[in-house]
Amino acid sequence: MSAATTAGRTQRAEQAENRRWLREQMNPYFFIAMKDEPAALAMLTRELGALRHNRRLLLADREKAIIMAMVNRPGTLYETLRRVQEREISYAMIAHSNDPIPGREEALEIQRFEFDRKSNEEILAGAGTIVPPEVCRRVAAALRRYYPDFDHKELERLLRILWQNNDNYVRVSPPRRVAQVLRLFQEANRRGGLYLDVEPMENGGAHESRVFFAVANPPQKDFLLQVMEVFYRLSLGVNRAYCLTISNGVHPYFLGTFYVRQHDGGVIAKEAEIFARLREELYNTQVLATRSHTYREFVTSGLMSGEDASLVNAFIAFCHTNLAHNQPDRFGLDDVRSAFHAHPEIALQLVQLFRTRFDPELADRESVYATALAAADREVAEYNTGHRYLDEIRRAIFRCCLTFIRHTLKSNFFVLEKQALSFRLDPAYLTELGPACTADLPPAAPFRVTFFFSRYGFGYHIGFSDIARGGWRTVIARTPDDFVTNANTLFRENFVLAHTQHLKNKDIYEGGSKLVVMLDASDLMRGHEREMETWRLFKLQYGILNAFLDIFITAAGVAKHPRVVDYYREDEPIELGPDENMHDSMIETIARVSKRRGYLLGIGIMSSKRVGINHKEYGVTSTGVVTFAEITMAELGIDIRRDPFSIKFTGGPNGDVAGNAMRILLDRSPQVKIALILDGTAALCDPAGADHTELRRILLKEDLDAFAPTALHPGGFMLFRTGSRREGLRELFRKVTRTAAGLSEEWISLDEFSKEFDELVFTVPADLFIPGGGRPETIDKENWQRFLQADGTPSARAIVEGANSFLTPEARVQLQQHGVLIMRDASANKCGVISSSYEIIANLLLSEQEFLDEKERYVADVLAILEQRAGDEARLILRRHRENPALLCTEISNSLSSEINANYARLFRFFQARPELCRQPLYRRAILAHLPQLIRDEPRFRRRLGQLPQKYLSAILAAELGASLVYKGDREAEFEDAIRLHLQRNFRAGGQ
Repeated sequence: MSAATTAGRTQRAEQAENRRWLREQMNPYFFIAMKDEPAALAMLTRELGALRHNRRLLLADREKAIIMAMVNRPGTLYETLRRVQEREISYAMIAHSNDPIPGREEALEIQRFEFDRKSNEEILAGAGTIVPPEVCRRVAAALRRYYPDFDHKELERLLRILWQNNDNYVRVSPPRRVAQVLRLFQEANRRGGLYLDVEPMENGGAHESRVFFAVANPPQKDFLLQVMEVFYRLSLGVNRAYCLTISNGVHPYFLGTFYVRQHDGGVIAKEAEIFARLREELYNTQVLATRSHTYREFVTSGLMSGEDASLVNAFIAFCHTNLAHNQPDRFGLDDVRSAFHAHPEIALQLVQLFRTRFDPELADRESVYATALAAADREVAEYNTGHRYLDEIRRAIFRCCLTFIRHTLKSNFFVLEKQALSFRLDPAYLTELGPACTADLPPAAPFRVTFFFSRYGFGYHIGFSDIARGGWRTVIARTPDDFVTNANTLFRENFVLAHTQHLKNKDIYEGGSKLVVMLDASDLMRGHEREMETWRLFKLQYGILNAFLDIFITAAGVAKHPRVVDYYREDEPIELGPDENMHDSMIETIARVSKRRGYLLGIGIMSSKRVGINHKEYGVTSTGVVTFAEITMAELGIDIRRDPFSIKFTGGPNGDVAGNAMRILLDRSPQVKIALILDGTAALCDPAGADHTELRRILLKEDLDAFAPTALHPGGFMLFRTGSRREGLRELFRKVTRTAAGLSEEWISLDEFSKEFDELVFTVPADLFIPGGGRPETIDKENWQRFLQADGTPSARAIVEGANSFLTPEARVQLQQHGVLIMRDASANKCGVISSSYEIIANLLLSEQEFLDEKERYVADVLAILEQRAGDEARLILRRHRENPALLCTEISNSLSSEINANYARLFRFFQARPELCRQPLYRRAILAHLPQLIRDEPRFRRRLGQLPQKYLSAILAAELGASLVYKGDREAEFEDAIRLHLQRNFRAGGQ
């Protein structure tokens, strides 16, 4: 017998032994799951012995797949996942042998990863895909047998989505495995995108439990790694795992099945403590970022639980944003982080204090909390490391955290199914922080402050009244510098916007509020960042929405969720509105989820839905802005309907405020000359005015970069922010100028572009300037002088603020003192929120179908109210200015808002104490006067006023009377009436 023959027989015998060992050691499902990879299985059978001397064996390495066999050691999976973290995993399979590899002490581990995620567009485009009928029948049978609670009405849709994403998985997997995935998918949809379940394996399953975990729109990086770390940290061995990441046409969906053993051999039961801990930690992956220091240093080392680390991160964000806005050099983000990171023992003491205050299952909570608070107070007061300056800073930070804990009135921290944290605070905490932290804020106390924290960002809802409304703005930080800069000023920006909203809400029954959240997108990979940014934006907003509802859904005034400890114990009607970076689909989602979860406002939580008045479609904000502009220009001797005049805009033709203001002016003012338009995509400067025909072509459909430069007049030019190009290290931007000879194109540097672009708003001359977009505080105390021309005259005679806080208070004062007539935001752009208020009234008094049937009539009534409210205030401001020219228009605007809001607050308290008055005819007429004519004229709707909550009737009556006393009041006559009534009551006839 030849050596070759002997070697061949030995090799065949070794392969046979390997085959036998694999059949004995690997679960049968492993071979089913790998039957589409016969070459990889053959190599494993042939080369298994190589693992006696090597750590890993590469079984397949293709563009969209990698399969490896390796020696199972601690960290092997983590090492692989870290290597592939920048790739989007569509399918992951992990499997282990029962016993060690022959000749070794370690078991065999198989890792299979596929990188073939389908895009949302591909899924939507394949909506007509048909799954083979035989596959449908087998899966349906498995569902009926194993999961009888599955809703079969959704089978076709869910199976089609799974098939479109990974038809090979459906073909290869047993029907029961596909049934498991579909049930997991359905249950996660039913539960708001987060679902965990466990079931024991049949026949004992060698003490294995099957754990199902699904997440809608999961974290984009390190998520599987983080999930596996949770199992490892809880001493749960994952023997097998099958994980799919699919698209549902809107965002990704993670569907994971894990076959798990406890290291002590126990089976995981739903009622067991280990399952409760697993649920807490897996759900917390939605809140805890893997790139945070607390995760890397404290969680993976076992010093903190994942939930504790999330709370520490929330402490850091709260302390930084509350301390840095007025003292950024003293309380920078790094300073606040290092305080908690350098002293994890203090961080954990503060965490325990918070837990003690809000643990719903803690007996004798009050006394335990008092003891813990006293200990924490001592620890912070006595903090001393011998570094005097640093110690002072850190004591202030820890005191801020203590203030946060003591003034939080309710939180969803103990709610399990959360994707963000929420903390409703008593705003008295601001007084406790002291003037050093609050000197740069408007001198007004808010009614409530609510802090939100998410894996991807954080922010505040600040409201100045019990019933309050205002928009939800999301600021996107796309670079680390953006993040730090915006975080420094986030709280002040929010406070100022909410306060401004309160001033402009004077005409309605809701006080002002604002929800401002910052999204951290600074770590996204360039090239795919837009789609991932949108997913992350949705995740942030959806998580905060549910965190909001966790604490504000009440029953008899108390937070309804049993795991929310409520120290406030009152209903809180808070209305939100769409604002910067909120998509229409999210607007609809917010309304739908609010109604499904039982918030007291239902779909009335959010305006501008299908069953509402879309602000952009109807131009409700711009209706008020242009009304103010028309009355203001008349004061300057210009009739905008007949006379020629020039105007400049920030905000583009596709924006709500600027775009609709342009639309109204083009219809109303045939001689308007739009000298300047600035938006995020381009700048257009044309001394002869933007061509009306070309502007109408793109109006409310496209951004300014779609304007054709061929329509420019001689001397006009465009600067394009989009479509830049690179030459070496230089980024160049296009500038197109219209000369007498035609169009001239040049490419300018970033510095040249930025300087010219930023100067335009200050230097281009016009009769009227409408800031209809742009960042707050664009014109401030440092740069207002640039708005003046060489001869000292301003570049615009009047400014009507369509955008919030575009000018700072100091800039407004200086420019008015130099001759500019300014109508501030709280007056000029108030009509958007007034319109939203009437949407809520419609939601409260009309059914969805009734509203849709009567929508155009109802909207026409609202638009008439808007013009009346804007006109009333604009004329009153100018009348008072004429009576006393020393008074600035913006000061008059502030005083009007203060007068009306003071009236409202006093009247609201009065009517709350005298609820029977709202039903009396005289007062009822005042309530009806506040409402659209449709409600007043239609008995079927008018009769429903009695269905409104008493708090709302009191608020509507207070709002109408409070505004009427100012707009329609005659101070002298009212004073005379008050004297006469006093005399009649106290000096009756018959006296001497």
